[in-house]
Amino acid sequence: METEIMTETAAAGWNAALWLTVAAVLALLMLSAFFSGSETALTAASRGKLHGMADKGQRGAQRALKLTEDNERLIGAVLLGNNLVNILATSLATSALTLMFGESGVAVATLVMTALVLIFAEVMPKTYAITNPETAAVRVAPVISVVVRAFSPVVNAVRWLVRAILGLLGVETDPTASVLAAQEEIAGAIALHHSEGAVEREHRDRLLGALDLGQREVEEIMLHRQSIEMIDADAPPAEILSQCLRSTYTRLPVYKDDPENIVGVIHAKDLLRAVNTILNASEGGLENLANFDVMDVAMEPYFVPETTTLDDQMREFLRRRTHFALVVDEYGALRGLITLEDILEEIVGEISDEHDEDEQTLTPEPDGSVLIDGSMTIRDLNRACDWSLPDDEANTVAGLVIHEAQTIPTEGQSFTFHGFRFQVMKRERNRLTRLRVRRL
Repeated sequence: METEIMTETAAAGWNAALWLTVAAVLALLMLSAFFSGSETALTAASRGKLHGMADKGQRGAQRALKLTEDNERLIGAVLLGNNLVNILATSLATSALTLMFGESGVAVATLVMTALVLIFAEVMPKTYAITNPETAAVRVAPVISVVVRAFSPVVNAVRWLVRAILGLLGVETDPTASVLAAQEEIAGAIALHHSEGAVEREHRDRLLGALDLGQREVEEIMLHRQSIEMIDADAPPAEILSQCLRSTYTRLPVYKDDPENIVGVIHAKDLLRAVNTILNASEGGLENLANFDVMDVAMEPYFVPETTTLDDQMREFLRRRTHFALVVDEYGALRGLITLEDILEEIVGEISDEHDEDEQTLTPEPDGSVLIDGSMTIRDLNRACDWSLPDDEANTVAGLVIHEAQTIPTEGQSFTFHGFRFQVMKRERNRLTRLRVRRL
């Protein structure tokens, strides 16, 4: 009788231990799911959206932002917690199933725990977290903050050990360096959303154009000196007035003796105001115009180096309250000119008014090719045709052809590079003025 009572007691105790083990395994699986989902949510959440939520006073968003400032520490703590609970849950399940099935319990525990961990501790929580990353990140941030602080000593030791091992292997790590610069990350996101159809091409071009201002120099978009319209300071006043009235530009450089010697910049409004004053000042009328000196109303020229970035130049234009600058090289020689409108066109596209000449720089052909001016910039061609020709070695399409051909081609010559076919249609002296481009 006593033996039966002892057997029943042992069986009851064994059943209680089994149920406790099952409960512990389930609890550990829930913790594993929490860690897995938290890792995905905090790494996938947009810092921009979290910042906006934090500005509205959500403390969870503020904690999530603080956690994601050091991703290595965050991921180290979460992975440590996740591995601890997974290994402990597997060990308990193996112990219980071994008592139930003997040696085959190890195989049963492996299969059961693999299925449970994969479905309920990995795929399901991560799927939820990737679907609602910001919401999930805000919810888990308070608990994960405590976990990160608790595991901080261990995580720091692991980080030191990892860097030491990588250092022995010749791999240098910089804990302060970002995987991607913020600008590159934004540009990549814009390009991705455009490829998915969420951002239109025009919007993409404007956004990327604004981002690129800090990396591009005035030399890339300036009007070359060969195309600059100038006024001779020694020309007769009537001729200067006629030239200004015929010109499509409101500001014209003034040179003396040599076109390289720029001595001023004349504004059409200043010129007309001065002429009006002369005509109304005395009874001489038009006869007094012969005494007019253009330098009396010319502004002092503003010179900038060709290596100035577009972002810096735009800020300088705004600070100086001027829209016009002459570009010089390192030796002080005139290279071209740039205006505020040129910089704005890099963002919003071509800006034309009622006085601009309608120049057809790109003409589509029935065979899919395009006829373009050789002076057209590669960036403008890429924008117009949604191509991706490289602009590292040259600014204009003609410059790209000359660079790749390593010579100045003759009319009719064709070249194939970068997946495109270029044919020289017209050449004037050493300039390629007309090209046909076709994507292969």
